Amino acid sequence: MVGAVTEPIRAAPAPTNGLAVRIEDSRDETVPERGLDAGLARTIYYSGLSDLIDRETRQCFEDSPGASPRRHWPPWSRRARSAPAATAGGPATAAGPGIFAKHLGTAPKTATFNAGPAAVEALFSGAIDATFVGPNPSINAWSKSHGKAVHIISGAASGGVSLVVKPGIKGVQDLRGKRIATPQLGNTQDVALRYWLKQNGLTANKDGSGDVKVVPQENAQTLQTFAQGDIDGAWVPEPYASRLLLESKGERLLDEKSLWPGGKFVITNLLVSQEYAKKNPEQVKKLLQGVVEATDYINQNKADAEKVTNDALTKLSGKPLKPDVLAAAFKEIDFTVDPVASSLTAGARHAEEIGLLEKTDLAGIYDLAPLNEVLKAGGKPQVGDR
Repeated sequence: MVGAVTEPIRAAPAPTNGLAVRIEDSRDETVPERGLDAGLARTIYYSGLSDLIDRETRQCFEDSPGASPRRHWPPWSRRARSAPAATAGGPATAAGPGIFAKHLGTAPKTATFNAGPAAVEALFSGAIDATFVGPNPSINAWSKSHGKAVHIISGAASGGVSLVVKPGIKGVQDLRGKRIATPQLGNTQDVALRYWLKQNGLTANKDGSGDVKVVPQENAQTLQTFAQGDIDGAWVPEPYASRLLLESKGERLLDEKSLWPGGKFVITNLLVSQEYAKKNPEQVKKLLQGVVEATDYINQNKADAEKVTNDALTKLSGKPLKPDVLAAAFKEIDFTVDPVASSLTAGARHAEEIGLLEKTDLAGIYDLAPLNEVLKAGGKPQVGDR
């Protein structure tokens, strides 16, 4: 049985928005926000892929079991159907045509939840069992737990990040003396910018000093400060990069894909509690079956996925993206179950080199055996952890 929609789980602010889903046994009439009964309630959290969902969309919504695919969140947005039924305020809320409900057995209701570090906090507390998050929160979770609490079990998305600047800035050396925004100090894009600047002989210190002043701020604020001329550029994920390009007439100085082999680098992956995975291997397998099918669906039905996304944004926040912005954002993101493990490892080394991460041994952070079992059964290429 699926429990009632719960109140939002309160946690520390984080750079992106996400949704949580709580799956409750019929024996439960109510489940507290923290310390959920491991046998009866299971939650999976989704950290909005590339921040496609604005921070303003902080309200509850529910997945309707018999609804048309177009009434659901698209599969790529992973509003999670948790174990026993959903991938997070993601598959749970709408994995397109009931994909996760088909695999996990029930259609959960969802409630809003903060992302990034807050998701990891909830994972540690036992309030959730899995989360779709970026590489840096995954690395931090592994590091803080000394490799005892979490595993990355699948990829979700690659790409979709650009450095957009004011007209007249034609190269990296033109950034000297300029103000460039990132979503948060130490987040994935912040590390990428600072490392790239260092590789090109420019300094960007954490206190804002140096050749380039890096300005960590929320992405929604970046849209305003760029339009007002308070910043000269921003290293941001979609759809913010496309909004800066199309709405504020910015210019793309760099697509981060150009910095990675084959243009592939992880932007979102699926992190699971080791304790939950050990106790519930079949549920994890079913979750991964849903992830694989949902990823195929989004890649084969992008026009429909774009429409579903904008319909949902309009319903939730009253602020749909313009069709050209949404189309441009989708074009930049590669939805894939491949975790692009080499890019996560390289990203960690980059963070260490610029002083934003202590040296961390990532050996064992991946457990891709269940995913590869699902892929093999479907006749699909398997993925690696290196």
